[in-house]
Amino acid sequence: MLHFDEIAFGPIYSRRLGSSLGVNILPREGKVCNFDCIYCECGWNRDWRSGGHFPGGEDVRQALEAKLSKAASDGIAIDSITFSGNGEPTLNPEFARIVDVTLELRDKYFPEAQVSVLSNASMLWKEDVLQALIRVDNPILKLDASDDWLVKKINSPAGRYGTDEVMEGMKRFGGNFVLQTMFLKSPDFDQAAPEVLERWRDIVRELKPRKVMVYTIDRETPDKSLSKCTACEMEAYVKPLVEEGFDVQISG
Repeated sequence: MLHFDEIAFGPIYSRRLGSSLGVNILPREGKVCNFDCIYCECGWNRDWRSGGHFPGGEDVRQALEAKLSKAASDGIAIDSITFSGNGEPTLNPEFARIVDVTLELRDKYFPEAQVSVLSNASMLWKEDVLQALIRVDNPILKLDASDDWLVKKINSPAGRYGTDEVMEGMKRFGGNFVLQTMFLKSPDFDQAAPEVLERWRDIVRELKPRKVMVYTIDRETPDKSLSKCTACEMEAYVKPLVEEGFDVQISG
């Protein structure tokens, strides 16, 4: 399973973001996430118990500036500075401050690069988190299912989570965000059932994100019963949205 031992890592090539410099603002010794997704490339939460600390703003400043300054001096391209890492980045108590630090360093070294955050959108009810996500170039917000039952099957959220509340938070972006959905095949549910797909499409229509990213399994998953969807299958899932003018990116 994938695990990140540094605050700043890469850059690596991303299917969705190009040359991406990763930022992990979660404990390096384990995984911290309020989701336990059946497809998570970092594995089950129980396998990565962490006693480590969250890096603070100054920790991130030092690690990120070292990477950015070296990439700039070596002529290495960076298209995106991407918050991902060992879990959900918005759980870091200094998330808002770290976003400000990242934007400052981006402007100094790679002003053309995008700052992206891959988030499960579970903390949008926190005003400081929501405002920080609004400030970045690419708030990439996950919604893998259109109702709480299916979210529980796919993501196993802990604590406060409800699709209706998450959607209310997403609406505050005024469409200036990227909606990300994982499509996969499981013996326990059918994401491609017509009524399930139509509910998901209706959510897209209601939220009107500037871009929709749909993707499928790319690495080993903790649940071994899963299989990936084909690009052709995902094209069929999103065809009505594309015909309505939505910008949809498919990563198969």
